Amino acid sequence: MSLPPKQSSKQSLASFDDFIQHSNYSLLNTLNPDPESTKDGQDHRPRQVRSGHFVPVTPKPLAQPTYVSHSETLFCELGLDQDLAFNEEFKKLFSGDLSETREPMRPFGWATGYALSIYGTEYNQQCPFGNGNGYGDGRAISVFEGILNGQRWEMQLKGGGPTPYCRGADGRAVLRSSVREFLAQDLMHALGVPTSRSLTLYVSQTETVRRPWYSENSNSSDPDILVEDPVAISTRVAPSFLRVGQLELFARRARNSDHPDVLKELRMIVLHLIDREYKSEIDQTLDFSTQLIQLAELYQDRLTNLVANWLRIGYCQGNFNSDNCAAGGFTLDYGPFGFCEVFDPRFQPWIGGGEHFSFFNQPVAAEANFYMFWKSIRLLVIDNAAVLEQLDKICGGFKQTINTTIEQMWADKLGLTHYNEALVNTLFQLMIETKVDFTIFFRELCKMPKHWSDLKTSFYTSIPTDLEHQWQAWLQSWNERIGDSEDRTGIAEKMKRVNPKYTWREWLIAPAYQQAKQGDYALIKELQEVFSHPYDEQSQAIEEKYYRLKPDQYLNAGGISHYSCSS
Repeated sequence: MSLPPKQSSKQSLASFDDFIQHSNYSLLNTLNPDPESTKDGQDHRPRQVRSGHFVPVTPKPLAQPTYVSHSETLFCELGLDQDLAFNEEFKKLFSGDLSETREPMRPFGWATGYALSIYGTEYNQQCPFGNGNGYGDGRAISVFEGILNGQRWEMQLKGGGPTPYCRGADGRAVLRSSVREFLAQDLMHALGVPTSRSLTLYVSQTETVRRPWYSENSNSSDPDILVEDPVAISTRVAPSFLRVGQLELFARRARNSDHPDVLKELRMIVLHLIDREYKSEIDQTLDFSTQLIQLAELYQDRLTNLVANWLRIGYCQGNFNSDNCAAGGFTLDYGPFGFCEVFDPRFQPWIGGGEHFSFFNQPVAAEANFYMFWKSIRLLVIDNAAVLEQLDKICGGFKQTINTTIEQMWADKLGLTHYNEALVNTLFQLMIETKVDFTIFFRELCKMPKHWSDLKTSFYTSIPTDLEHQWQAWLQSWNERIGDSEDRTGIAEKMKRVNPKYTWREWLIAPAYQQAKQGDYALIKELQEVFSHPYDEQSQAIEEKYYRLKPDQYLNAGGISHYSCSS
């Protein structure tokens, strides 16, 4: 899973003019704008958006933007010259200034509406109008769609200013949350987990906003101070930013008969989803009902594998509502996310998330989101009993599918051919009782230890004799299943490809965004480099700094072990 060397291709796009020639706006060309929207994108106040798939909107430029970082890996994949990140016109575009855009680019961006469901229950309370017409991209504005190196990509500003969906907020993102999302997307890609990607990160030299956050050494659950933070814009990239919640929005409107064309709008966005995310897997010349069945099957496969990957690497999304669930089956919206350090199935970094979105409950949340997806597309074939039966069968099989996928993931992490429920459950119980570091434990297991003491580097506390005996018994049982064949070395190497050595540790990330606030971006660059090879052995200095247990002072620290959604 190691990435290729970071180098620009020989045919890389070196100028802004070269870049914009690759623009191609399938969303704007095939879907409907809100008929009440403006033509020029000057649409920044909260209002009801009653129909249409998108609202044209111009971003609010950063005041005096300065470069923080860009993803060399993604630039290489897109065929962009690395120096383009420092190009003045490129910087203007991705810091929210569209004043110098020219054909074939569009002179405005766009935002989209979506519905919200939590665990399969529909909500409208988050909408200021109480009907769902004001909920959507409040500060995310797409500014580019095009074909680069043969693949379609959409580029979206996070923190690009207010949209009609802003619900009265300022539409900005602070540097802290922008650094977190920027680094997390890079890491997740390197870990082999489907994700939106990081393109660039720019920060304003003069514009700040106040956000609630945690004071130094705070153990408070809720933020206890207001912090003045620099405003930043990170650009995230994906084949599309279509969400389950978007399909839901049009399905709800169709059920309510909000307007005559709403069922047509639902069909349009589903076809657009197929074209954007599943074009290589679904033959679009087939009849619509067949495409719909294939879409449900493929999305189930992607979503189950995504969540299995989350569990594999210790990732907790924190807020896995349907509006944060990408219909393309990748990780989207890095808000109150976290990575499990001290193993706890109920790990939940977001103080507002509750146990229902905790680490081991993510498969249940995924099933609820898939249910809303199924419920939405089902409306399009409501008169076709045979197709409905097939869709219902797919939905009914989700739990078994995700459980099977997750069981195989645990087998892979343990180097086993087949899942062993008793072995895995005993391990989980021992890890909880011992307070084990999730990432370090599985990486140390790749060394094929025979004695429990070889795993002590992953333990947060010393353990009593009876636990020592239990660990030794478990290790013996595991070794028996691995066997004494000469292939143990090969098994160990396979385990290393699914058990990363380096992971996200919030207490090592916080200094990066704190230093960035002072204009020092060196630690961000260092983390990008470490995160680009998370499965590899790196230098001794890197190992001593990044491959270690969470220090005691951070075990219950506000802003480190838990945090609000403030961003």
